[in-house]
This record gives sequence, C-alpha cells and structure tokens, in this order.
Amino acid sequence: MIDYEVYLSPYTWRYGSDEMRRIWSEKNKRRMWRRLWLALAEVQHEYGLLKEEQIADLRLHAEDVDIARSLEVEAQIHHDLMAELKVFAEQAPVGGGALHLGATSMDIEDNAEILRVRQSLDLLLAQLGRLMHHFAVQIEAWADTPLIAFTHLQPAEPSTLGYRLAMYAQDLLTNWEDLRRSRRLLRGKGFKGAVGTGASYSDLIGVDRLAEFELRLSTHLGLAFYPLSAQTYPRLQDYTVLSALAGLGASLYKFAFDLRFLQSPPIGELAEPFGKLQVGSSAMPFKRNPINAEKINSLARQLAQAPQMAWQNAAHSLLERTLDDSANRRSLLPEAFLCADELLSVSLRIVKDLQVDERAMARNLELYAPFAAIERILMALARRGADRQAMHERLRLHSMNAWQAIRQGMQNPLAEDLAEDEDITRLLPAAEIRQILQAGAHLGDAPQRARQFASHIRELIVMQGDEKQI
Repeated sequence: MIDYEVYLSPYTWRYGSDEMRRIWSEKNKRRMWRRLWLALAEVQHEYGLLKEEQIADLRLHAEDVDIARSLEVEAQIHHDLMAELKVFAEQAPVGGGALHLGATSMDIEDNAEILRVRQSLDLLLAQLGRLMHHFAVQIEAWADTPLIAFTHLQPAEPSTLGYRLAMYAQDLLTNWEDLRRSRRLLRGKGFKGAVGTGASYSDLIGVDRLAEFELRLSTHLGLAFYPLSAQTYPRLQDYTVLSALAGLGASLYKFAFDLRFLQSPPIGELAEPFGKLQVGSSAMPFKRNPINAEKINSLARQLAQAPQMAWQNAAHSLLERTLDDSANRRSLLPEAFLCADELLSVSLRIVKDLQVDERAMARNLELYAPFAAIERILMALARRGADRQAMHERLRLHSMNAWQAIRQGMQNPLAEDLAEDEDITRLLPAAEIRQILQAGAHLGDAPQRARQFASHIRELIVMQGDEKQI
C-alpha cells in the first residue's frame, strides 16, 4: 500500500504503468540477483564445484525474497547486494555457503541491470508498435483530407491531414528502429571478477576454461556478454540506450507541441480527447486545455536530460571503475523508462481518439489556400506572354489587399479580385484562375505517399510479430 504521508516520486504512482514499475521494483531487482547467483551456481555445478543437493536447495529458495530481513542486515553492513546474499544463504543452509563463488558484486548487479533494461525495452517496443498502428489507422482515414500547411507558423501551401500524420509516424519508425537496435546490441558484463580479468574464476576452473565457462553462462541466461569489461559493463551502453529513449521523447514532443498549436481556437483543427466530466480550469469553467499534450512536452523535456547524465557517468568512470555513478543510476534508469512508458501511453490515448474538426480545416483552407496559388498564377500569366515583373507587382497588391480584408474579419477576396482584374483575365480567364486556386488540385502525391507509408508501418509490425501486441 502506498504511504501518502511521505514523499513519493511521481513515478511511484502517477506516471508510468504498473508493469514498468514491477520491472524496476526492488523485489524484481533482488529476484534478478538471485537468478544470477543461481545461474552461476548451476554452471559451476557443471564444472564439479557444487553438489546437486546444493543446487536443489538454492532453487528451492531462489524466489524467497525477504526485503525486510535484507534491509535489517544492510543496516549493519552497509552493502545492499551483500545483505541480499547473506539472507539468501540463510534461507538455503545446504547450498548457501557456495553462493557468489568467485564473483564480484557487479558480476551480479550489472548483468541483472541489463536483463531489466531488456525487459523494459520489450515493453516500450510493444507500446510503440501499438502507437504506430493507430497512427496508420488515422493516416489512412485522413489521407485525402486537405488542409493548409504552415511554415514559420505562417500559412503556406495545401497538404493533407494524413500526410502530416505520416510525418509524425515516420519519426516514430526511426525511433522504433533505434530502440530495436539498442535492444539487439545489449550486452551484460559477464562473469569476469573484480577488475574484469577473470582471475578469481581461473583459480576455480583453470584459465584455459574461462572463455568456455563464460559462454556457458551467457547461453544459460540468454544474454550476450561484452568480450571485455572492467568491474562494470561499459557505461557508454547506458548513454546509447538513453539516447534512443530521448529520441523517442523528441518525436512525441513535436507531435504534442503541434497538437497544442492546432488545438488553439483560432486554428481549431485538431484536439486531444476531452472527457465529459473533465475540468479544464478551476477558475474558468469553459476551458478545454490540452493537458495531455502539455504533459508529454513536460515529461519529454525531463527525458531529454537523461543522456547527459549517462554521458557524465561514462566519461567520469575512472580506470577500472569508480562508484560515483551508483547513486544516480538508481533513479536514472528506472525514471527514464517510466517516463518513456508514460509518454507512449498518453500519446496512444490521444491518437486513438484524436478529435478532427473538418469544418475548421476547410475554413482555414478557404481563408489561406488562395495565397499559395499566386505563384502558379504568375507562371501561367508569364506563359501567356505577360510581363513577369509587372504581373508580380499586380499580384502582390491584390494579395496585400486580401490580407487586409482577412485581418478585418472578412473572407479572403483574392479569387474574386483576380477574376475581376481585366489586365489579368485578358490573358487568363476567370474560370481558369478559379481552377488554379482550388486547393485540392495542388496536393501533389501526398495522399498516395501517406497511404503507402501507413501500409509500410503495418507490414513492418506484422513482420516483427508485433501485431499481437496491438
């Protein structure tokens, strides 16, 4: 039960899933330690160092984590892993005396850490697969729906909603590939002893058998090991993994930031879901604040800082190892994964139930799209023999007058003004002018490319077997 009388991290209960919290729980960490101790003992048994009855005793008590007792021991000896080891040995009187034979703390702790990182990446990849699937659904639904695109936060040329959504999905696909690569390249420290030389294990089984011994442990655990390590696995690995998480945060940040802009009433084209009983403001009952998109932006900023801390830990690890990364890594890794977990969860809710206001898109398109066609009209006039410089100035004046009308709250008069300009219609008939100004005729192949990308996402998810996660 959560004790609300003491400080709680927001990741203890507010942000992140229960599943991710379980991965990074104290109990799961200690289970992992025991799994490593048991694996070491089982392989050492194969080399004749332990008896079968010792292994049976260790297996019997491998899940008997007693955190209260371990903390009691730790209060006396001030070493958390050694305290857990003592408790495990107490519980297994037949096999406990042979635990940790030849090992240093990081042979257990670092390998357990990477197993938890791998579990966390598997969870995030499944979530990201679901998010990309729902982006594909929305891309296909809105592939043909025109809107006015913005550059420099100024109306630019027409595009489609599906194409815009496909660009967010394209970034997420890059993140998916980066996370999969990080997961595939994960390496544990292995079992190499205090400074990575394997000297303690060579005393037990002989130096000529060390490579075979470590390979056997790697196979037993289903975890690849670094060929070289000091007391810890290279901390550069944390930087690589957390950089991939931060990249995911950047993609989700952009999506949420854009959504906040598009949800503002003057634009009003998109909105995040808003519950029937949801309160937007304690003071202003009418408010529909984009709180989920704002949460994504807030948490993604925090996630962006994680690689910097991991960089410091990697760069400052003097010689074979220092302990000055230990304290911050207790929160750095769990909170980075819980943060990414929350970002994906919130993004998935938004995308599944994305609110699209087609009338607002049509209104904005009607208001601003005529400006996008001015260059096309200029080119058409030049092809008919008009003086390019003279027509540029004439079109500029019509455009400035149209902007003034829009600022006064009027509809965009540009199409009518051009159709009534005899110097222009003498070369370019009014019907042709109106045709050129039609936004739907100036979308290029955006609808087709959006659909193709949605299909590509679906194929990749099916190829990787992640469709079961949707």
